[in-house]
Amino acid sequence: MRRATAAAAIGNVAEWYDFGIYSYLAGAVLTRVFFPDAGPWAAVYALGAFAAAFLVRPLGGLFFGPLGDRIGRTKVLSVTVVLMAVATVLLGLIPGHGAIGAAAPTLVLVMRMLQGFSAGGEYTGALTMIAEYAPDRRRGFFGSWLEFGTLTGYTLGAGISAALIAVLPDEDLLTWGWRLPFMLALPLGVVGIYLRLRLEDTPAFRQLMARSPALATMPLRRALQILWVRYRRALAVAGGLVVAWNITNYVLTNYIPVYLTSTLGEHGEAGTEKATSTALQVVVMVAMLLVVTSLGRLSDRIGRRPVLLAGSLALVVGGLPAVWLLRQGLLGQLGGLALIGACLVCFAAVAPSTLPALFPTLVRYGGLALTFNVAVSLFAGTAPTVIAAATTATGNLDWPGYYLVAAGVIGVVSVVFLTESAGRPLPGAAPLSSSADLPPPTLSPDGVPLEQPRDPRD
Repeated sequence: MRRATAAAAIGNVAEWYDFGIYSYLAGAVLTRVFFPDAGPWAAVYALGAFAAAFLVRPLGGLFFGPLGDRIGRTKVLSVTVVLMAVATVLLGLIPGHGAIGAAAPTLVLVMRMLQGFSAGGEYTGALTMIAEYAPDRRRGFFGSWLEFGTLTGYTLGAGISAALIAVLPDEDLLTWGWRLPFMLALPLGVVGIYLRLRLEDTPAFRQLMARSPALATMPLRRALQILWVRYRRALAVAGGLVVAWNITNYVLTNYIPVYLTSTLGEHGEAGTEKATSTALQVVVMVAMLLVVTSLGRLSDRIGRRPVLLAGSLALVVGGLPAVWLLRQGLLGQLGGLALIGACLVCFAAVAPSTLPALFPTLVRYGGLALTFNVAVSLFAGTAPTVIAAATTATGNLDWPGYYLVAAGVIGVVSVVFLTESAGRPLPGAAPLSSSADLPPPTLSPDGVPLEQPRDPRD
């Protein structure tokens, strides 16, 4: 269980460090490197390139999710972390607009789409892997370590970005300094793939393949048919929770830095310096890191629904006040970020153990990948771009708050229809008190674990 948690969480650190550093550098640096002539719309264009990754996330989910249900979770997750690392390093090597003109933002768009394709299979695969390894009565605690990895990746990206912005002269930052965080993707990716390749597949997947090896050849069309006919309610509930969770996430991590450093100043309000804004983000994320696993453990005792409902109601009540606080100076900005972060951590701690329990083993990875990525792509990943465009067009600085309130309403409705899963076996899997209860996988003559053991009659 420790090895599985480390493989999922550390791989997630690498994946979301890679995915997140673009947003932390967008308002401070990348608008000037790739969109120097766009004026007040530069932030919108930079965030548009960020949103482009979400256009292809459903394609990544459609490719990697059903594949993970056929050949196993760990194999697919090893591919996704490599693809993300390669795309991130290449993004950091793209020349600026001054060197190659319009080709520069075009290449940024291509690399962001490669990152999105990888992310389409990464997060839901990691959700599936940790949930299927975790003992039934401790799934909330172990699942929360996945978000510990996500938050660590975002915090690492924000911290490195803040340090570079604070230390380097502006000219050095624009010419070569901004590339350094992207280069770090390579060693992080190597660590992630090393850990994942050393791990055999999950207990639930091994049980399924032992019972029904023919499922390894199930066509994509059949998998989609099973999901649509038998699990429409699960798809809707999962989609609602994903929308509420990820709108909050992307408003906090991707739009608020631009809001504080650029948008407020353009509308005559007191914003903040780029380094200060990033430092505030780091403080809030470190606070979330300190409580996320405790909330996951709490959900094992009191259930997932109360924690998710608390986060959703807090968004409905506190979404607009949090945004108003962001316009009240440094202490107000810290308070507003802390309020949004408190709402987000309720979802982050509990959703990783809640979502996998909505689907059975044979379509869990595929069902999560499709639902998660479609919901994120349509509603959450586009939120920073839509909010930025609406604020620029109307001059109304409350748009982030409107989005947060809407996310809370969607979360409340989803929780109402959610069946409590704490302490119960995953659908399609035998009860699991501990991963040590499982027999070891069948080995080949040279000692390699066989994910699909041969029938002794063959």
